[in-house]
Amino acid sequence: MNKKIYILLGIIAIAFIVFLLIPKENIEQTGNEKVKIVTSFYPIYVMTQNITDGAQGIELTNLTQNDVGCLHDYTLLTSDMKKVEKADIFIENGLGLENFMEKIIGTYPNLKIIDSSKNIANKIEDGDEGTNPHIWTSIENYIIQIDTITNYLSEYNPENASIYQENCNKYKEKLNELKLKYNEELSGLKGKKVVCLDEALTYLIKEIGMECIQITTNHEESTLSADTIKNVINEIKNENIKAIIVGEEAIDNAKTLENETDAKIYKLDSCMSKNNNSDKNSDINADDNSSENINYERDSYISSMQNNLEVLKQILENS
Repeated sequence: MNKKIYILLGIIAIAFIVFLLIPKENIEQTGNEKVKIVTSFYPIYVMTQNITDGAQGIELTNLTQNDVGCLHDYTLLTSDMKKVEKADIFIENGLGLENFMEKIIGTYPNLKIIDSSKNIANKIEDGDEGTNPHIWTSIENYIIQIDTITNYLSEYNPENASIYQENCNKYKEKLNELKLKYNEELSGLKGKKVVCLDEALTYLIKEIGMECIQITTNHEESTLSADTIKNVINEIKNENIKAIIVGEEAIDNAKTLENETDAKIYKLDSCMSKNNNSDKNSDINADDNSSENINYERDSYISSMQNNLEVLKQILENS
């Protein structure tokens, strides 16, 4: 009799262990416990803020400071790892932009990871540099990222699935309106050549049909070699190129090219950090959690891309 009891207890114990080992697809919200979402950097934070607006029991945090910019060479801080330690879901851009993902996954193997680049088809290859990860500067890609994040958040946190989908649809309406403006107002730029000194802007330039002559500057303000400068100047003259596009970096290189040719410098916003947004919003404190500031952040991508539209229209007028 005792033997049967031991066998029964053993079966129950094994069944309990197996139950604990079965991966749980959903994150259940119980009591006042919140679902903690961490995003890798500002563009992904803005996307997720729009998707989760009004969702109950959600705590959204950005891993990096909102003025960090590109994450190519970013090194995780102790404070960053503490944020991830408490997270249920981590949302990344993907395509290798977050070079620290191996460390995060290795340290927190049970953390749910959402790769927003998963469904992007029109990836740009930069030769020896590999895949260009700055996909969000294309409005079409940005919309795909929004859909991907929404679908996975709905799967992992079904309690808020309806609000996620509703927010996604509303945000996409605004983005599609913006995309239509680009198509209608910039059709004259199709086929025109430009020199670009910021690889983060390549997707934007190609989306509007321009031919991009990419000069890589490794995200730093560094002087191009004399041979490179000479070759680019010759190409600008031979191809009658009228525009040199820059982001936040490589201004000195652009000025050198401008001084030696008839091309003019045009500065576009890669929407990569909070400081990149229009000057009219520069008085908003990055640490201010007021509703006014949150609304500004939600609309920051659209605002920045509208500003880019005006700059691109200037290129059209002067070409």
